[in-house]
Parts: sequence; C-alpha cells; structure tokens
Amino acid sequence: MENLIKAKPKRTILIVDDEQPIVDILVYNLQKEGYETIEANDGEEGIQLALDKKPDLVLLDIMLPKIDGLSVCKRIRQSLNVPILMLSAKDEEIDKILGLELGADDYVTKPFSVRELMARVKANLRKVDMNAENYGEVKQEQEVQEGNVISVGDLSLNLDKFEVKVRGEVVDLTLREFEVLKYLAKQPGQVITREILLEKVWGYEYYGDIRTVDVTVRRIREKIEKDTSTPRILMTKRSVGYYISTQKSK
Repeated sequence: MENLIKAKPKRTILIVDDEQPIVDILVYNLQKEGYETIEANDGEEGIQLALDKKPDLVLLDIMLPKIDGLSVCKRIRQSLNVPILMLSAKDEEIDKILGLELGADDYVTKPFSVRELMARVKANLRKVDMNAENYGEVKQEQEVQEGNVISVGDLSLNLDKFEVKVRGEVVDLTLREFEVLKYLAKQPGQVITREILLEKVWGYEYYGDIRTVDVTVRRIREKIEKDTSTPRILMTKRSVGYYISTQKSK
C-alpha cells in the first residue's frame, strides 16, 4: 500500500549578514539540520527577500550596509509575524533592548556557539508549530465561543482568534506578546518567574537572556495599561516575576 502521507516541507531560514564567513557557517549548519536557506548581504536586500520569499525564520545582523539591522527588523515586523533572531558583535544592553522593542524575538552575540544558535532556531520554530497546532485543534473541535476565551479582570483573550481585549477594546499584539499574556492569564494571580516564562513561551531553558522577558513585558504594558508606571493588569512581583491581576478597574 502506498504511503500517502506527504513529507513535511522544509523550513526556510533567511540569513541577513554582510560577513560571508559567518553566512557560510550558518548555511552549512542550517542545511545540515535540514533547513532551506536564502541569504542577503545588506539590509535592503534582506527586506526584499523577506517580503518576497516569506521565510519561516530570520537571522538578522545589526551592523549591515545600506539599511541597518534594527530598521530591517522593524520593516519586516510590519508585514510578517515570523521569528526574528538578531545577531551582532556588539554586546551593549541598549542594542538588546532596541532590537527586542522593534519586534525581535531573541538576541545572539558574536562570536556565538553554533550549538546554541541551532537550539534557539529550533526552539522558535517549535513554538510556531505548537501555536499552529493549538489553533488547528481549536478550529477542528469547534468549541463553543466561551470555551475559547480567557477572562481575567480587565483582560480578555480569545484563543480562537488570537485576539486580546482590554476593557472591551481590541489591542494589537504580536504572537509572542499574546503567548506571554496567555500563559500568565491561564494562571491568574499566580506569580511566574522570568525563567519559567523563558522556558514555556520562548521554548528553551538555559539559552537566552531573561532581559528578553522584561523587554517583552514592557512592550505589552505599553499596549494594555493606561499608565505603565502604575500597571493594573500585568503586575510585577519584585525580584520574582510577573502575574495577571484578577481585579477589575473601577
């Protein structure tokens, strides 16, 4: 009997870096892991290839000719909701914060461990797969609308539509921001550590900077809070982690 199961298509990784030795190393290791690769050597070409080819993940250097990596990240994020991993020889905190605030999902400093980078690529793609599977399961089961909604205090998450409402108003979040809120909202009032969020939402335990979590939380607060200096929804437990308040605003 013929095997009618179709082979899963290869994932495509876009590499945007002007250092050819780095590109060659990445191409070799990614293809060895079974990924297709496309390469760009400047920011302008990177944007064009991202929009034309719609890759599954982008590895993006910060220091690029023509258009810098931070601007490229911002432009890609406006059109595509794919994981973006920033690469840079610069290890300054401001670069990490800027990259994450512009929509990057992660940050790796050169010289990087190939093993670490591959782990982050796999983790980010695995998270995309999990989100797609969860969405498909919800659609297939055709659950009643109430079963797809998490409501906590002023916050409402529709898991079917990947939609967030704050006091009845729709808020536009990235997929990563939505996943952070969903994980916290499923455990209302319970403090979740940064390390747990990094593991459960980003998908890896020991690779990654917990600063990534802090910056993402800050981005979310800018979208859901009336006053970010005194948050009422996404709360901080100092030196521990974050939680969703169960209280409705008056």
